[in-house]
Parts: sequence; C-alpha cells; structure tokens
Amino acid sequence: MPQPKYRKIAVIGYRSVGKSSLTIQFVEGQFVDSYDPTIENTFNKMISVHGQDFNLQLVDTAGQDEYSIFPQSHSMDIHGYVLVYSVTSMKSFEVVQSLHDKLLDMVGKIQVPTVLVGNKKDLHMERVIKPEEGKKLADSWGAAFMESSAKENETAVEVFKRIILEMEKADGNAPPEEKKCVVM
Repeated sequence: MPQPKYRKIAVIGYRSVGKSSLTIQFVEGQFVDSYDPTIENTFNKMISVHGQDFNLQLVDTAGQDEYSIFPQSHSMDIHGYVLVYSVTSMKSFEVVQSLHDKLLDMVGKIQVPTVLVGNKKDLHMERVIKPEEGKKLADSWGAAFMESSAKENETAVEVFKRIILEMEKADGNAPPEEKKCVVM
C-alpha cells in the first residue's frame, strides 16, 4: 500500500455560506443547521481517491468579507483551497471573487489548486446565482466548479474529492482515466 499523502486544505468564503456545514458533513456525515460563527476549526479526515489514501487536514476558516485582511496562515503550507459562496447570496459571490484575488496575491502564484463551490443549491426559491455564472467564474480562474448542498453528504464528499484531484493534477499526478491516449 502506498503511504497516505498528507494534504492541507483551507475552506474560505463569506460568512454563513455554509463552510462549516460542508466541512462537518464531509468529516462527520451530518448536517449542522445551527449557525455559530466559526473562529477557526481544524478537522482531520482520511479519504481514498483512485486507490490513494489521503490524510486531509481541513482548515474551516472564519467568514471573511472584501475588507478582511487575508490571514497569512491561510497561505502557509496549504495545498488546496475550497472557495465557497451561497447560490442565494449575490454578496457572497462578489466576496468570493475578492478573496480569490487576495489569495493569489498572498501565495504569489497565478493559479493554485482551487474548487469554487456554490453551496445551498437545495434552496431553489432563494437562488440568485445561476450555475453558469459560477462555472464561468471558475473557468476564468482555471479552477474546478461544482454546486453543493451541505444537507447532502454526497455533494460534500464530492467537493473534497474534487479538490484532491485538483491538487494531484497540480503535482503532475492526473488520475488514470484522465490520461488520454491517442491511437494514430
């Protein structure tokens, strides 16, 4: 068996977009409905993707806005970023763009492994941001995009599997099915 790879992931976004709910759903398999503003929590979880075990350390960060000073700690030793907005909040969508800019400034790269997540997709009646808008933004960053609901374990797990694939790609380890071979 190959050694588990250690990966540290920061979950970042505006307040009350569901960063903690998504993280807890992934780690513990339950939906936490109560809103209790996060200072900063760290969770550990083992997950296997394409036969490789990953020991994930998830940094569930405090909600930020466009005026927040991007904490230095969020760029140290972080392998990948999950940027979360709520599909029911235009403000959170604007803030996530500003956070992405600050993030790149802080790490000093043009691209870092990132998944942009439109959370709360189950709130159909309150939706103000279309999936295409999120996809377009993620494409402009060279990031992966998906919508999720922290109420569904499946989508929460998908989010973290997706960021693992993005980190692996950045390390030059594309998963087997992505290696396309052309027969001439």
